[in-house]
Amino acid sequence: MRTASANSETKRAREPMPDNVGQAELISQGEYGKFLKAIPKIDRVIFAPERKQRPKLAYQIPFPRIGFILSGKLEQTIGDKLGRPTQISQTSSMALFVPANGWNDPQWSDSEVEMLDLLFGKQRVGISLSRWDGEKQSCIAKFDLPRRGPRSGTFILNALNELVMRPQDKSTPVYLVRALVAHVQDLMNIQVTATSRSSALAQAIKEHIEDHFSEHLSRESVAYAFSITPNYLSHLFQKEFQTSFNEYLNLVRLEQAKHLLRNYGMTIKEVATSCGFTDSNYFCRLFRQKTDRSPSEYRMQYRSQPKPG
Repeated sequence: MRTASANSETKRAREPMPDNVGQAELISQGEYGKFLKAIPKIDRVIFAPERKQRPKLAYQIPFPRIGFILSGKLEQTIGDKLGRPTQISQTSSMALFVPANGWNDPQWSDSEVEMLDLLFGKQRVGISLSRWDGEKQSCIAKFDLPRRGPRSGTFILNALNELVMRPQDKSTPVYLVRALVAHVQDLMNIQVTATSRSSALAQAIKEHIEDHFSEHLSRESVAYAFSITPNYLSHLFQKEFQTSFNEYLNLVRLEQAKHLLRNYGMTIKEVATSCGFTDSNYFCRLFRQKTDRSPSEYRMQYRSQPKPG
């Protein structure tokens, strides 16, 4: 149960942690590396996929996050895939995965608990260490770092999102969460002394693709937009991201296509057009090439998966 004295503090504490940390201390990268290594070995991942019917004081932010318990135990209410409120008791052996816009509602008691959250924004990873002392919650420290280099973290998050609909898979989510923690540790280990001009340009082009993938994009049009030659754009992309411009553009478009196929009743042609493909037949060939399934088979397989009981 919530304590009466904690009610006013609870309202203040339950804001998204990345931006509302009060007097939280900005600690060093090395110290946060120690916190990550101190995360207990988990053997279970709990999913909180519900985006609607959020309780008034629940946490809800527009990007995915993973919560760990470093010490103590935390009673929480989450919404399952069917929108039903579910009570869980999270311990240090469990991780809570909350997809973008999902929610969780901690049920504070008079027991102390220490928590660490990883928050995966589009361009940065936030790490927040907080504590409930039995009366109020305080954010002890925060740290964030850029999401640079290969998109392995994005792929791991996508895999976790796919597993929301597969509650029978127990081991895979655990290994994916462990991999995601290792990925954050790797990001910390990258010594970024200064962002070179070429790296900054490559990152800007990458973000331009992610923002405009539904439009008619080509190597020539993007190069023109950034006042560089198409050949230099290709060289830059290969150097910074170890992939070609077209490969990355198709990757972004196909990831969006998967999202639309899973969540909307659009026709295959509508999905292709929404993702920037002018030829739906080419879209279908490319989709099968990359996934070993046609768009229709992907949708059917996803929707035929057993729903949580």
